[in-house]
Amino acid sequence: MPRRSAASRLAATLTRATQRNLQALTRATLRNGKKVAAQVQRAVAQQHKPPPGAGDWLSGTAVGPAGVRRYHLFRPAGLVLQPGEKLPLLVMLHGCGQHGRDFAASTRMNRVATRERCLVLYPEQDRLAQAQGCWNWFELRSGKALAEAATLMVLLEQVILWHAADRQRVAVVGLSAGASMAALLASRYPARFQAVAMHSGVSPGLAHSPATALGAMRGQRGVARAAHAVGQLRNAAGLGLDLPPLLVIHGEADHVVAASNARTSAAIWALASGAAPGPERTLQRGQRYPMRVTDYRREGQVQVSLCQIEGLGHAWSGGGAKLAFSDAAGPDATRLVWTFVARQFQRPETARR
Repeated sequence: MPRRSAASRLAATLTRATQRNLQALTRATLRNGKKVAAQVQRAVAQQHKPPPGAGDWLSGTAVGPAGVRRYHLFRPAGLVLQPGEKLPLLVMLHGCGQHGRDFAASTRMNRVATRERCLVLYPEQDRLAQAQGCWNWFELRSGKALAEAATLMVLLEQVILWHAADRQRVAVVGLSAGASMAALLASRYPARFQAVAMHSGVSPGLAHSPATALGAMRGQRGVARAAHAVGQLRNAAGLGLDLPPLLVIHGEADHVVAASNARTSAAIWALASGAAPGPERTLQRGQRYPMRVTDYRREGQVQVSLCQIEGLGHAWSGGGAKLAFSDAAGPDATRLVWTFVARQFQRPETARR
């Protein structure tokens, strides 16, 4: 039998080494695949797990122009309705990197719902629609923003019909991208909401693409786009119906969405509503961050309330401690939101022209 050359022996050695490496890579890939699958399963299970507190955490889906969107609805424990009774509904739109459960835990809005006998709806952004879980409030040029807004309205209508919600007492609240989507919803469908609250967001109309959204978040597009945004809001309101009253909450130390956006949002909404600013006042409760408040009124009624919080970053003010996008040291934004919203629920419909 002839002896193999050095070259053939080297080739055989390399072949065996390659086979061993491929086998090892295959085993590692399978292990990692199982690990990733397990992580995804845990994340999904965590997302559907009810937030702390008593009550029903009901899951559902709705289909609209932007596709399928999931949601969770919180219903207080032991809720017994009187014949014909319908409940107020708060729509809570989470920020980027959050799920509805995260937002519920941070804001603790479900405690308010239990105390005040109301429902809280937490729509979920689909990660296939936006990888970071951001609502596409800025995608006006592509039409994605309006399709997403229309889908949220389908979702809202479904919940109203199925869960005895009062369509005359609906408010929409959001954080960050959720705040911008909340304002977009209220400007596109003003008759459907009695109040809107923006926490750390950008006014709709100031961006129309991902690139312009970055500029708007930095506060670079307020002046240039303000007149156009006012026109958009007025056209959206239509038929002489006002935009719903707006509450704006924003941290002065926000390095994600520039604090100037709060002033721009309030000024745009007030101009579109024909409201004028009153004197600024400073409020502080205990050791919490101080807050500067400006109310914009028309005929004695507050149409816009601007709350600028010193020392607060990009986080829900007064939210649950040690949670992402939540700062327990700020004024209680959940209390501020409910106080503002409840006041609008009590206003007669004739107060809106």
